[in-house]
Amino acid sequence: MRLIFGSAILVVLLLFSAGCTQPAQPVATPAPTAVPTTLPPTTIVPVATSVSTPGPTQTLPSNWGVDIQVASNNEAIDPQIVATFRGGKGLNVIPLIEVTVTRASDGAVVTERMTQPLFIGKTVSIKSSPKPDAASEAWGLKDRAEVWVTTPQGERVKIFDAYIPFRSYN
Repeated sequence: MRLIFGSAILVVLLLFSAGCTQPAQPVATPAPTAVPTTLPPTTIVPVATSVSTPGPTQTLPSNWGVDIQVASNNEAIDPQIVATFRGGKGLNVIPLIEVTVTRASDGAVVTERMTQPLFIGKTVSIKSSPKPDAASEAWGLKDRAEVWVTTPQGERVKIFDAYIPFRSYN
């Protein structure tokens, strides 16, 4: 009985002494400070009336991946191209998403921005070309949308580039 009691006390003393070998206080790291940024106003740049052909896109690394849905609102009275943030692993690390629309009707280039805090369902809406008539549909005039993502290192990556039709019939 004495042997069991003595070994139990020895085990308890060893446990207490093992916990005392850690440093007294962990080293504190400085907290990052948020820098408020002001965004420049939306830019509209008139260009030639032909919309250029969509080019190649890149893929973000998997740990920064984001999903953006770009579509027309299909309204003839107030046509808009709506970009919606759908989430991804880059939700908290991607600082800036830029959506650029080149209108087929007048060739204007309009850029809108999504900044932190990003959340699922955050949208940016840009006025698109008015409802096309039969002649412009025959010529295939459609607005072009591009989505550029700025990585945490400051690199711009184009993740979406496509024509957005006024209305699509699925």
